[in-house]
Formats: sequence, C-alpha cells, structure tokens
Amino acid sequence: MKEVALNNDVVYLDNAATTPMVPSVINEMLDKMQNVYGNASSTHAAGREAHMILENARQTIAKSINALPEEIVFTSGGTESDNTAIMGTAIARQHLGKHIITTAIEHKAILQPLAWLEKQGFEVTYLPVDENGVISLTDFKAALRDDTILVTIMMGNNEVGSHMPIQAIGEILKDHQAWFHTDAVQAFGLLDIDVKVANIDMLSTSAHKINGPKQLGFLYRKTGLVFPSYLKGGDQEDKRRAGTENIPAIAGFAQAVAELTATEKAKRQAKYYDFKKLVLDRLKQAGVEVAVNGSLTADGLQHVLNIWIKGVSTYVMQTNLDLAGIAISGGSACTAGSLEPSHVLTAMYGSTSPRISESIRLSFGRYTTSDDLNYFVDQVIKIVKRLHQ
Repeated sequence: MKEVALNNDVVYLDNAATTPMVPSVINEMLDKMQNVYGNASSTHAAGREAHMILENARQTIAKSINALPEEIVFTSGGTESDNTAIMGTAIARQHLGKHIITTAIEHKAILQPLAWLEKQGFEVTYLPVDENGVISLTDFKAALRDDTILVTIMMGNNEVGSHMPIQAIGEILKDHQAWFHTDAVQAFGLLDIDVKVANIDMLSTSAHKINGPKQLGFLYRKTGLVFPSYLKGGDQEDKRRAGTENIPAIAGFAQAVAELTATEKAKRQAKYYDFKKLVLDRLKQAGVEVAVNGSLTADGLQHVLNIWIKGVSTYVMQTNLDLAGIAISGGSACTAGSLEPSHVLTAMYGSTSPRISESIRLSFGRYTTSDDLNYFVDQVIKIVKRLHQ
C-alpha cells in the first residue's frame, strides 16, 4: 500500500518521542474495530474470534525476539512494563536481597520506581557512563553483589542513541541470582534482539515507537519468573496483567512488528546513519561549531542524533526551529517541559559542561527524507548566523 506523507507544514524530526502510525497499521486496527468486538476472555464465538487474534499477535511478537508466545504480556506501554518488571521483582525477591543495579542514564520510567524503592529500604547502584553514554563492564562486575536481585539496564538510550553491552551483561549474569531486565523501548524495531542468546529475563517495549498505536506495549517475562500481578482484577494475560485486552491496538502492534524484518531493520539503520553524516557534514562545511553527544559507532541507535551547537541555547534553537516548522527535541519527550537539565548529558559530561544547555536531539523515522534534513540544516545555519552577528 502506498504510504501517505506527513503534514507538509511540519518537518518531523522527533521520532524518538513518538512515531506516526502507518496506513497498514491503521487499516489493520480499523478492520478489527469494525468487525471484531468480542471480549477475548469470553467463551462464545465472538470472544473466541477475539482470542484467536490476540494469540496470533502474541505469536508474531514473540517470534520477533525469539521468545515463547506465553512469555509475552501485553501492557499499556513501556512505562507500565518497566514498572512491572522492577516492582514485581522487588516484591517477589526481597527475601534474597535488596540490591539493584542500573545506570545513571535510564529513562524516568526506570529511575522513578527505583527512587521509590530506595525509600522502602532497597539499595540501588547507579553505574556511571563514559562520554559515549556506555557503562564499563569492569564497573558492572565490581558493583555486582551476592545480594543483587535485579539488574535493569537499557538496551539503547533515548537521548543519545548509545547501545549498552547487553549480551555481555547477560553472560555475566548467567549463573547469578539477579534477574536481568532491559528497557528496549528505543531499540526494539531497529536492533536484532534475541532474548535467549542475550540471557535476558525481562524486556520492555512500546508500540508507538515503531509506528504502532499509543498506550500499548509488552513485557517479555521469561518462563519461570514468578511475581505478583501489578494490576489487580481479572485473570487476563494468564493472570499476569488484569484488564480487557485492546484487540484492535494489539492487532495493529503485531502488524507493525511483522513489517520490521531483519532486512528492514538493517536498511533503516544504514539509512539513518547516512542521515547523520549528511547533517554533520553540511553543518561543518557551513562553519557551524557542532559536536556529537555520544558517538557515531555502527552498533548504536542510528535514528537518534544528539548534537551540541556551540553558543546557542537549547531553548533558543528549539523555539526558532519550531517557528520554521521543524519538530525536534531538547531531550526526552517525557521531561521536555521541564527546566531541569538532561540527566543523560549531565551523566556523560558533568553538570558544568555547556553541552547541557546547548544541545538538541533530532531523531529520524520511516517518513524522514534527505529533503527534510537539508531544510533543517538550512534553518540551523540561518539561526546560528543571525545569533552570532
């Protein structure tokens, strides 16, 4: 099916915040909204039809990360999945210890529940990162203790695109009691993920990051992991998540996942890497003082480009680009309205670095074109020249 363009009045470069749904997903959801109205928990024909769609979607999604269908629990999104993994583990395993390991650059959906657990007597180690936004495995090994019950480390960072050494961490934890959870909200759909090879126990995703619907995601929960349901109520999701499943949205999510083959993911990564080079090369050729926050490594999340434009505040650049019809971000969309500096850039460069207040994030998606990026660069050059006159 031919894809339709986005609003021609807006150059959308904020796909790490959310992505627009694609026609194939919308059509799949519309079909189910019009024709499948049964409750998947009902035993009559309408319910059985909904249940079949639910389980087919579960199978499609499980296959994408080499999991078993019964290991996929549908949730309202990445935040619920993260919270469920963290809180569930803490409640179920506190008799084995109260130590948790994470990183200083996790999403707030990880950091805030951990901060709450600290108030309840749990101890959390926040691993530092280098200027590329990556932890040291030496630091990780040093932090690991006999009473560590959970390690939660994101697969790819949402602000700078750094890729953590997930498989190496999983290998270290193979014979340890700690459960290993990874927030893969940004990485899912771009990187090939095999939860068995990487020894991942729990993994969180969100549908709206891969051109699917909002308010939907899943938590991969390895067979054998037992903890109480985060939501109390019905017996849906094999008693692991109460609440009637949103069949149209889940069908749309499965459609989005089905389109992200290994070939398609590699194609997008390569395209986005070329986009990064286009932006950086043109800015440097124009004499704009620019530096990458993080690195341009081949294994990173290529859809995220966080750049320091020296001498121009984040707020000024973002406001001027918005007036020019360009949507970018100053950091995570979940904290974009806050006056607080990015905790990710602060962890990478220190609280006194000018990068903290002079950086912007642009993130590419399915509809991004080189014309979009050339227009973006043209506007940045104009803004910088006007401000430096």
